[in-house]
Amino acid sequence: MIPALSLEQLRASIRQCLVRTCIQSLLFLGLVAAVGLGLNLVFLAAYLVCVCCSLQNSAVQTKRRHPCCITWTAVVAGLVCCAAVGVGFYGNSEANDGVYQLIYSLDNANHTFSGIDVLVSGTTQKMKVDLEQHLARLSEIFATRGDYLQTLKFMQQMAGNIIVQLAGVPVWTEVTEELTELANQTGYVEYYRWLSYLLLFVLDLVLCFLACLGLAKSSRCLLASVLCCGVVALLLSWTSLAADTAAAVGTGDFCTAPDAFILNITEGQLRTEVTRYYLYCSQSASSPFQQALTVFQRSLTTMHIQVTGLLQSAVPLFPTAEKDLLRIQLLLNSSESSLHQLMAMLDCRGLHKDYLDALTGICYDGLEGLLYLGLFSLLAALAFSTVICVGPGAWKHFATRDRDHDDIDDDPFNPQARRIAAHSPPRGQLRSFCSYSSGLGSQTSLQPPAQTISNAPVSEYMNQAVLFGGNPRYENVPLIGRGSPPPTYSPSMRATYLSVADEHLRHYGNEFPA
Repeated sequence: MIPALSLEQLRASIRQCLVRTCIQSLLFLGLVAAVGLGLNLVFLAAYLVCVCCSLQNSAVQTKRRHPCCITWTAVVAGLVCCAAVGVGFYGNSEANDGVYQLIYSLDNANHTFSGIDVLVSGTTQKMKVDLEQHLARLSEIFATRGDYLQTLKFMQQMAGNIIVQLAGVPVWTEVTEELTELANQTGYVEYYRWLSYLLLFVLDLVLCFLACLGLAKSSRCLLASVLCCGVVALLLSWTSLAADTAAAVGTGDFCTAPDAFILNITEGQLRTEVTRYYLYCSQSASSPFQQALTVFQRSLTTMHIQVTGLLQSAVPLFPTAEKDLLRIQLLLNSSESSLHQLMAMLDCRGLHKDYLDALTGICYDGLEGLLYLGLFSLLAALAFSTVICVGPGAWKHFATRDRDHDDIDDDPFNPQARRIAAHSPPRGQLRSFCSYSSGLGSQTSLQPPAQTISNAPVSEYMNQAVLFGGNPRYENVPLIGRGSPPPTYSPSMRATYLSVADEHLRHYGNEFPA
């Protein structure tokens, strides 16, 4: 007893050591992912500080290239994000298929184990209770015939042999309960894992769309929101990378030697020869239940022969025994049917196929899906890091363009400024839009009234338009009538404009004295 107890304690300590080592390895991988996240955040913080503290180049080429660089960088980041989501969808689907194949195999194995327990318990019940009742009544009927009583005792001995052989078949109740709990927990965790990754994919796509929309609309609010959510998405990407890496490494360790892992787990619950029989299922290996099933079959055959003999010889003398003998014969027939079903269920081929299907699901589809999910996490982290790096440059570009637009609005000859002024409320009588002081005369202002502008003849306007463009053209307001210079400012056209303006002033001089 003492050596056996010491050996059992040694096995338990080895198992605990292996579990502790596995947990430490997974924690180490999580720590590596955490270090990667820290380095990424430190790099982003340093880059943002450098960008915010740096002075913008005033060169024209730099100003022209900077928005283009921001645009193309954002486009590349968006494409990388879309590619990451595509890879993630494939990996999530593969992992889900592998896990559900594992659950399906566990359910099949549970069905087989439950069937074995039902057949064994049912046959034992028939031999212990039902057969004993019939034999007891027959013993009372055949009380005067010693040879018949000897036959009944022999049948009782055969039934005892069957019960002893069935007792050698393992009871799978505990294994079935553990496998059921494992399948339920795995399905629960897998459902929420699949749903979480699906939501993460949607979040990444929405953030990429908002980033592109913010850059296209030059919206600082959208850009700030995307930058804040991008940091959260970056944290989620590194977290998913840590989880995927830990799960992939743990699954890889199991898939390297799954037979040894199962032998270690089932040690103490099942005999090693039984476990090896189902794990390897070689044609040369004999079944550990072969002897028990052979004795079972021989005992049933012997009992059939005895019951047939009693029906032929004892029933003419004891007609009341026929009913019990027929009941025993039906019981033996059902027991023989149970024997064939038990032989099929105890055969290693069915359970070994379930075992291989489970390994295929977890070690091929599941592991492949985890690797693709890890690739998704890396690409998503790269994409959002790029978006965060682009953010400050885009913000500066927005500020610079706003200042440029303010300068454009101050230019009275800019078409966009005139369109803005057309929608602004009236400010009373307008002063001259321009003054010419570089040796071009003393014309300092042109103040045509609004009524004259709207009532100018079309022919006069077309003649004036020919002077400037060569072809007559129409606008909502005549160019000369609204007191504005021509669109171009060449010296020849400016001189022409002044001469036409003088004629225009002489024409309206009586109504509007200078």
